[in-house]
Parts: sequence; structure tokens; C-alpha cells
Amino acid sequence: MALKKVSVVINGSRVELTKNPSTGKYEGTIAAPNMTSFNVNAGHYYPITVEAEDLAGNVTSANDSDSALGESLKLFVKETTKPTILITSPASGAYIITNKPAITFQLRDETNGSGIKISSLTIKVDSGTTLTNTSPGVVVTSVTGGYNVTYTPQTALSDGSHTILLNVQDNDGNAATAVSRTFTVDTVPPILNVSSPAEVTSYQNVASLTVLGTTNDATSSPVGVTVKLNTGAATATVVDGNGNFSKTLTLVEGTNTIVITATDAAGKTSSVTRTVVLDTVAPVVSSITIAPNPVNVGQSYIITVDVTD
Repeated sequence: MALKKVSVVINGSRVELTKNPSTGKYEGTIAAPNMTSFNVNAGHYYPITVEAEDLAGNVTSANDSDSALGESLKLFVKETTKPTILITSPASGAYIITNKPAITFQLRDETNGSGIKISSLTIKVDSGTTLTNTSPGVVVTSVTGGYNVTYTPQTALSDGSHTILLNVQDNDGNAATAVSRTFTVDTVPPILNVSSPAEVTSYQNVASLTVLGTTNDATSSPVGVTVKLNTGAATATVVDGNGNFSKTLTLVEGTNTIVITATDAAGKTSSVTRTVVLDTVAPVVSSITIAPNPVNVGQSYIITVDVTD
């Protein structure tokens, strides 16, 4: 008997095939589904059913469960969109005051994509060992569209610049564009030396006072310096390229408290407090007595001065 038609059913659509006169086989050019087959079933394929009908109405069909033809009736469709990686912390160029900073990032695949293959995740800090999703310090949380990941170094990072490099693939084998982030660890406050005024309480009779000192930070210079007089606001002062700074203040009569604070780029601070007493009133001598007066040659006498300040 002659065949009436041969058709295939895939993803709910039926397509009738055309006989190729040169080969005698039935063929059809069919557009692949617009979504990956990864999420269709456990085998990650679209099942195909073939039906052949002769002119007498006899029908033969085969599908992916057929013992002889089943493997030939599995259509694997792969997406081609790369997954994405977004580092949310630390910020690019950030200064961090802890040597075990939490590094957080998001892994996402396209809507209806094959999904992130989390076992393909690679994490590398500087030239260290490549880490994966199961490495110590890596915490993975499943979310819609992918994963949120936090990595906390298990060994303290040294003060200075560090770079983290990340990559991942989706379940169809598309590799993301690798993402890196450079940041600086700074756990040490800046050096602050104040040469004037002196450490001990000092006294002076003029209101003008110049604060002098030097500052530096090996990891995150330049360092900013503020000077606060009594209850006034802390005001910034210029620090030159060698770390020298000066600030002229106008003291108030009596005890003055001066707080000098150095702040590095990581926000670490060092402070020095100095006390200066301004006394512009000269002492007052109210009386002087000499006894005995007159005094004999070669004898001692006592002089008494009554003075206040």
C-alpha cells in the first residue's frame, strides 16, 4: 500500500513531512522551539512523535519511549544567551576596614533560560586557589532567575589592594563574561604626629596659635586632617604631599582644648588632644614688705611680695 502522509508532533505542534523523490524519505524543515529544552523534563529534551498513515488508514506512531527509535526522537535545544554576574559589594575601588570582607554578587540567567549551573562557579582572589560553590566561606542562596552568593575569605587578607575574579556558566554551557572587582583592605589607622602644641598643658599670652604636625597612611593616603577648638566645629586643614599640615587658631581666654583628627581613605581615624591655656592678664603686685628694714650689714632679711594672677 502507498503512504498517505507522514507527520511529526513536537512541542504541541504537528508538521506534515514531504517525500524527497531522490531519496524516498520524508523530510521537513522545522523551526526549533524558542526556549531551551533543559527545563522540559529530566532528560532535558523535547520529545517528538512520528506518525505514518497509509491510504487504507492504517497508522503507525513512534515516540521517545520507543525501544528502537526513542533516542532518535529526542530534540535537544540550547539557548545562546550568556548568564550575567553582578558584584554588589564591595564597590569598585572601595576601601574596607576588615580583612575578611563579605563579597556579595548575583548570578542570573535569562527568563525561561536553562538556569545557572552553580557547580560551574569559579571565585578567585588575586592569584589564590580557584574556589567553587562548595568551598569554605561560600554561601549560595537560590532566587528567581539564579542565585545570590556571598563569599567571605577564610584567611585574613593583607592590607593593600586585592582583586576578585568571578565566572559561571548556564546549564546549556554558555559562559558569562568574567567579572572582576578591585578593592583595598585597610585595617590600620593613619599615623598622626602633632609637634605643636606640646603634649603637656602649655601656656601663652597671645591668642594666635598654630597647630603643626604630620600624618601618613601606608595603605590609603592621602589622609585628611581636621582641627577642633573647644566646642566649635571640626574644620579641615590642608595636608601637603609630604603629610605636613598646619592650622592657625584663635584661642579664648582660659583653658582651650584642641582635638586633631586624621582620617584615611578607609575611614580609619587617629586623634590627638592638646590643652593650651591663654592668659593675657599680667600678674598684679599689691604689696611688698621687707623685714627687718633697715638691716645690719651682713645680716639676712625677709622680703615678702603679695602678687595675684
